Amino acid sequence: MSTFTLNNLCYSYGSRQRDVISNLNYVFEDSKVYSIIGKSGAGKTTLLSLLSGLVKPTKGSILYDGNDISKMDPYRYRSNYVGVIFQSFNLLPHLTAIENVVLSMDISGKKITGKKEKAQMLLNSVGLDDATAHRRILKLSGGEQQRVAIARTLSYEPSVILADEPTGNLDGETQTGIINIFQDLAHKEGKCVILVTHSPYVAQMSDMVYELAVKKD
Repeated sequence: MSTFTLNNLCYSYGSRQRDVISNLNYVFEDSKVYSIIGKSGAGKTTLLSLLSGLVKPTKGSILYDGNDISKMDPYRYRSNYVGVIFQSFNLLPHLTAIENVVLSMDISGKKITGKKEKAQMLLNSVGLDDATAHRRILKLSGGEQQRVAIARTLSYEPSVILADEPTGNLDGETQTGIINIFQDLAHKEGKCVILVTHSPYVAQMSDMVYELAVKKD
């Protein structure tokens, strides 16, 4: 079953209604890793914003499991079905890794028992040991912070993971470790993972690649 179906999806902005995305007809399915590639200005991050419900299409529609997301409650949609990993991580630096994950559970509004224990388990599952889980974000490397961001997103059990340049500032070995996590989430846990990337390596490791072209004025 398709997780997302894009029907003639368009997005434009400004007084001249400049097209950023036009007439996309993509399908995204569970248990697969997708890479969205293209030159700067092609609308990659815009597509991620549309899929997360942060912005609405100018024309066309996005169906999530057959339901038009523009007609769904945006808070419920983002706090139950879709997890977003931002390029800047958006972690709270004065909190520890485990506190960041617990806070995400609190914000989701879901009834979750044993939050600290679950947060610890999630951090362990993405390769962080107990000692690292109790360090403040400022004390962690870029790769460790990325792992915390993934664990935080998984804390409310979304079906879809959206990540904007998840390996952009990481070295080769760390990049491989992060991609392996995304592969496991898709292939072992059945999640739909959609990555925006400039990395040929990340695209090569994905199950499917969609390339966006820059729209000419």
